Amino acid sequence: MKKLNSPARLLLLFAGIFLIISLFAPIWRIELDAPQYPEGLMLQIFANKLGGNVDIINGLNHYIGMKTLHTEDFMEFTLLPYIIGIFAMLSLVVSFAGKKIHLKILLFSFIAFGVLAMIDFWRWEYNYGHDLDPNAAIIVPGMAYQPPLIGFKQLLNFGAYSIPDIGGWLFISSGILMLLAFMKEYGILFKKSIVSSLLLPAAIAITITSCAGSGKEPIIINKEHCNYCKMMISDLKYAAEIVTMKGRAYKFDDLICLTAFLKEEPDFQVKDIYVSNFHPPHELYHTTELNFYVTSEHKGPMGGNIIAIPKSAEDTTFTKNTNVTQISWDAIVK
Repeated sequence: MKKLNSPARLLLLFAGIFLIISLFAPIWRIELDAPQYPEGLMLQIFANKLGGNVDIINGLNHYIGMKTLHTEDFMEFTLLPYIIGIFAMLSLVVSFAGKKIHLKILLFSFIAFGVLAMIDFWRWEYNYGHDLDPNAAIIVPGMAYQPPLIGFKQLLNFGAYSIPDIGGWLFISSGILMLLAFMKEYGILFKKSIVSSLLLPAAIAITITSCAGSGKEPIIINKEHCNYCKMMISDLKYAAEIVTMKGRAYKFDDLICLTAFLKEEPDFQVKDIYVSNFHPPHELYHTTELNFYVTSEHKGPMGGNIIAIPKSAEDTTFTKNTNVTQISWDAIVK
C-alpha cells in the first residue's frame, strides 16, 4: 500500500487533465473522399454526439440502403461522457491520494475499457455497413459498406479514412501516461532519462498525427499530379497549392490551373493559398508574402506567364533585367 512518488503523481495529473479535455473534442473521425466532393466529407464522433457532415452523409447512404445516423440512436453517447469523466476523476484522485495498488487497478481498467470501446465501435461499423435496405435505389450484389476500423478502405467511388481525432489522441495520451506511471512505480523504469526518451517520441508522434493535413504540404515533382489538369507536376517554378478549411492540400502545376479551379468551384472553402518562389529552391510562400509579375520571357507548363518572388528576397537585378510587369494577387484571381 505504498504511496505514489512525485513523477507518477505528475503523470497521472496530466492524464486526468487530458481526459477532461477529450470530453469536449471529437474523439474519432471518418473522412470520405470522392470526385464529386473535392473538399471531402467528414463524420466526427464526440463523446456525446455526432458532428461534421452528418446530413449529407445520411442523404448519400439512403440511396445504397444504409441506415441514417442520429445521435439519439446510440446508447454510447449517453454513457461515454460519464465513463470518461469517471476515469478522469479517478486519475486525479489517485494522483493526489492514491497508492500503487490504485494505480494498477486504474491502468488495467482503462486498458480494458479501451479494448471494449474499440470492439463496440467495430460492431457498430459492421452492422452499419452490412444491414442494408433490400429496397434501396442502388444495390450492388455482394457489396458491404463497412468503414475501416482504422486506416483506409475504398467503398465504391469513396475513399474512407478512419483515424482518431484530437480527443482520441488525448485519450490515447492519457493511457500512455498511466502506463509510464505504472512502469515507474513498479521499477520497470529506473532513470528519468528513460522516461523522457519515451515521453518525447510519444508527444511528437501524437502532435504530428493530430495536426496532419492542417497546413501546406511540399509538392513532389514527377510524382504528384495537378488537381485541375491532372498532368504530372514537373517544374516547381510555377507550382501552387490551396489549403482548404479542413486542412486538405490541393496542388497545381501552374497558376492558370489554380485560378481556373477556383472559378469552377465558387463555393470551395479556401483557407490559404501558397505559390512557389520562382527562384531556387522554389519554396512555397503565402500569397501575402509574394510579389507577382507578368512576363513574356518565361512560360509555365500550361502556358502561364506569371511568376512569384518573395517580398523578403526581392531581386531587383532580376526584375530590372527581365521583361516583367508587377500585378496584384486580386488581379490574378479575377
